[in-house]
Amino acid sequence: MADIYGFDAFSPKQIAEKVDNIGVTKARLPLLSMVMLGVLAGAFIGLGALYFVLIKSDANLGFGTSQMLGGLAFSLGLLLVVVAGAELFTGNNLLAMAWADNKITTTELLRNWLVVACSNFIGAAGLAVLVYVSGHTELNHGVIAERYLQIAQAKCSLPFWTAFFRGVLCNILVCMAIWMAMAGRSVVDKAVAIVFPISAFVAAGFEHSIANMFFIPLAMCIKAFSGTAAATATDAVGWLGFIGNLIPVILGNLVGGSVLVGLVYYVIYLRKPVLPSDKT
Repeated sequence: MADIYGFDAFSPKQIAEKVDNIGVTKARLPLLSMVMLGVLAGAFIGLGALYFVLIKSDANLGFGTSQMLGGLAFSLGLLLVVVAGAELFTGNNLLAMAWADNKITTTELLRNWLVVACSNFIGAAGLAVLVYVSGHTELNHGVIAERYLQIAQAKCSLPFWTAFFRGVLCNILVCMAIWMAMAGRSVVDKAVAIVFPISAFVAAGFEHSIANMFFIPLAMCIKAFSGTAAATATDAVGWLGFIGNLIPVILGNLVGGSVLVGLVYYVIYLRKPVLPSDKT
């Protein structure tokens, strides 16, 4: 008899076990593999962000329509990560499940997060440089460059706690997208599971640390090498603004993905009940 999750979808309990076991594999990847997969993930998310900006640069679209379509376009990034294979810091916040289950050590957990986050930055910022030198931002008579500057200015100007809580909400949805993608067996299953949570966080204006590693460096390139009035008006866009955005957003992403998704599902599905005999 087919269960309530369909003929071939994994149940939430099975997903929890998969995430737990995959977390062990991810934490123990060889360093070179981890770095290369992290660079790919940063570039993949950057490509999704690039697609988003193309949509947002169309002045004929209303706010809601452009946010929704831009969110759908941004989903390309996580689709590439999940289907093509890559290591994404925000998704790897789910390694907290394997850590809570005592399958990986604190050192292994922090090593993965640090190496993958730094590698994601190399991939995202490296793509930003390539996109700039390609002349892509000059399309539509420079409107795309102006949009990048506007996006980066808004991100670099966010108050600490606003950026933090937007980071929390973002990574709840990102990790739920990855969680639900684990339920599917086909590429179509995974795509359907990913598109709605990812488009929702983008449409809502939440903050994704790795996407910001693409948006802000590209805006910094435009500002540094462009003499337009728009470039000179973006006072907050710079290294201080970049770091000021990344710190609260990374912390928020960690809380949203590790605590509010990973550890919550660990308690629900994997935590061993404490028996009376265990207390004696």
